[in-house]
Amino acid sequence: MDLTKLDELTIKEISVLYAQLAPKEQDQLMLLVAEDARQGVRRLANSWKREKAERARLMNLYAYEKAAMAEGAQYIAGVDEAGRGPLAGPVVAAAVILPYGLQLPKLNDSKKLSEKTREELYSEIREKAIAVQTAIIDAVTIDRVNIYQATMNGMYDAIFALQPVPDTVLIDAVELKHLTMPSKSIIKGDAKSASIAAASVIAKVTRDRMMTVYDAAYPRYGFAQHKGYGTAQHIEAIQKLGVTPIHRRSFEPIRSMGLH
Repeated sequence: MDLTKLDELTIKEISVLYAQLAPKEQDQLMLLVAEDARQGVRRLANSWKREKAERARLMNLYAYEKAAMAEGAQYIAGVDEAGRGPLAGPVVAAAVILPYGLQLPKLNDSKKLSEKTREELYSEIREKAIAVQTAIIDAVTIDRVNIYQATMNGMYDAIFALQPVPDTVLIDAVELKHLTMPSKSIIKGDAKSASIAAASVIAKVTRDRMMTVYDAAYPRYGFAQHKGYGTAQHIEAIQKLGVTPIHRRSFEPIRSMGLH
């Protein structure tokens, strides 16, 4: 790689050159570009560094999947939920099997992402995942069995609906003791495992879209904004208007209000 005439190349030509190089040569070029007299060229080096760091972060998200593969697993499912805390709406569980090493830029715990990024990732996960399944547990069932049991039921339903059947299941925080395959509960798994993070995005977007639909059906509650969580606006609406069929009557403060 002859870079003695780097100063004769345009920014576009340097970008093309970088894309053609092997990783070790890219690192060499990055060092040279960082010292270039041209500000626009130096920005390239900063951009490459960010891209490289993001690729490394994404690959680190496959550490649990890599460990499962080392033990013989081929299909590894990540499982997460959205909506355990709100006063209204369902809890949604999602299970996702990703191709190992699939690069999904910005993938992370869905709560750390903007709505726009979640929507973009949702479409990409749906398109590129090996399998995606969701399970929706409504407010009536949540009141009947409690939110923890409803969440677990949803996770089981999503996992058992997957095709192909996963060899291993990675779960965000919850332990599922009745699975027929090995599983691992990971605290804050949606920020540590690509598969769980993908499930987190699928569950969150699915539920948010449902709450937007409910907003049209019950327009005075603000469901599109707070997604059913217990904001001051939401509680005030409940006090004025009462509860809807999608409210969780076993949750406080609704339970103490005696609303039916």
